[in-house]
Amino acid sequence: MNISITLLGQIAAVSAVVGGLLSFYLGRRKSETPVLVGIIGSALSLFFPLGLVYVAVLALKPDRPSNNPTLEVTGENAGTST
Repeated sequence: MNISITLLGQIAAVSAVVGGLLSFYLGRRKSETPVLVGIIGSALSLFFPLGLVYVAVLALKPDRPSNNPTLEVTGENAGTST
């Protein structure tokens, strides 16, 4: 079975786009520089195993703290308004 270079290029391009988008999406929640994370993810996705490992590491990385403080209702005052 022959595999054309055009098909390989198309597969690599689709892999780079999907890996870059996944990396950017995860980078928004887990990094201060999501664009850079997306570019690195796109480049590493050209070599499929490296892209998978990169996305897996991003997925396992803890989320960065949010800038918006949220109110946590715990303890005795739960459910009551002041």
